[in-house]
Amino acid sequence: MATTRIMPLHTGKGRTESQAVSDIIDYVANPQKTDNGRLVTGFACDSRVADAEFLLSKREYISTTGRVRGADDVLAYHVRQSFVPGEITPEEANRLGVEFAKRFTKGNHAFVVCTHIDKSHIHNHIIWNAVNLNCDRKFRNFWGSTRAVRRLNDTICVENGYSIVEDPKPHGKSYNKWLGDRVKPSHREQLRVMIDQALEQKPADFDGLLKLLAEMGCEVSRRGQAIRLKAPGWKNVARMDEKLGQGYSEDEIRAV
Repeated sequence: MATTRIMPLHTGKGRTESQAVSDIIDYVANPQKTDNGRLVTGFACDSRVADAEFLLSKREYISTTGRVRGADDVLAYHVRQSFVPGEITPEEANRLGVEFAKRFTKGNHAFVVCTHIDKSHIHNHIIWNAVNLNCDRKFRNFWGSTRAVRRLNDTICVENGYSIVEDPKPHGKSYNKWLGDRVKPSHREQLRVMIDQALEQKPADFDGLLKLLAEMGCEVSRRGQAIRLKAPGWKNVARMDEKLGQGYSEDEIRAV
């Protein structure tokens, strides 16, 4: 599964808040792209009037907190997911989009998941309200959010047996073409997901992390200064260094 970064939604030039939110909701929920709206799912909101509900919650937020921002205020957030052609059904793609949104927002924000089937590859558009369900806090984009989105998506994909994409635009190929060439997760992709799953269990220290990996079926060994890992079903080992991916070297994981 490939994802883009989190895209904040502002009012933009010449648009009111109402127009900004309704424009993006109208686009992602387009009946011609979502099988006449069958592939649109709302959480804690009615997808048919989500734009109005998002703005109502913002007014309640201002009334509750007294915090008012200018034209740069973020109204909602947008993430796009794409899937390997022929690998997933539209219904399953929509379900995974809902799972991602619930886990990423911890169920604290209303959202809409719209699955588009008008292209060769099925993809989701996920829009969540910047204001939480209690109307007393807002979602704040954070440093490293792109990596966090990617890690959660990779985890969900592997948990459900679907391919993940290591690099959206490698070697000059268009994203869509390269996406179609992917069949199964690479060894390093599986190791990254296993590490993420181990970290989610909050091990007390680095040795605790390695123990969790071993319990998950990963072979862990050390050669010289390098830790070597081998996921189940693979013959070759991969070192826990910068080649495993940004954020997955031994030093970076120890820091976590």
